[in-house]
Amino acid sequence: MIGPSIEIKGDLTGGEDLHVEGRVEGKIELRRHNIGIGKNGRVAADIFGKVITVEGEVHGNLYGEEQIVLRHSSTVRGNLTAPRVTLVDGSNFKGSIDMTPKETAGSGPDPRSPAGAPRIVQPPGSSPAHPGAPKIGP
Repeated sequence: MIGPSIEIKGDLTGGEDLHVEGRVEGKIELRRHNIGIGKNGRVAADIFGKVITVEGEVHGNLYGEEQIVLRHSSTVRGNLTAPRVTLVDGSNFKGSIDMTPKETAGSGPDPRSPAGAPRIVQPPGSSPAHPGAPKIGP
């Protein structure tokens, strides 16, 4: 925890969750851990975390591996990038939101299919018009 009377200028990295009630300028990078910006927190930094929850003020881009949550008391000026983003009624936000799902190589949907449509793989020798039907003729 960074208490309300603490001011940090520089980059923060580490191996545990972080809660900020003070001031931070620089970069916060805890990609596998949760980051909370409390009501008294004032951050001028790009933030990289697993789940990022903001109740205070952030000037910078937020990159959530799983989720970003902006509470009603939050003020955020920057872009949000996460698979799930929650803006609680009353939150103050200016920027863009990118909710492109994080995918592993080769497991994504077929780009030729409509969004969210399942990908159908044809078994060898089957007809495209009737999946699973044996192919007749040459």
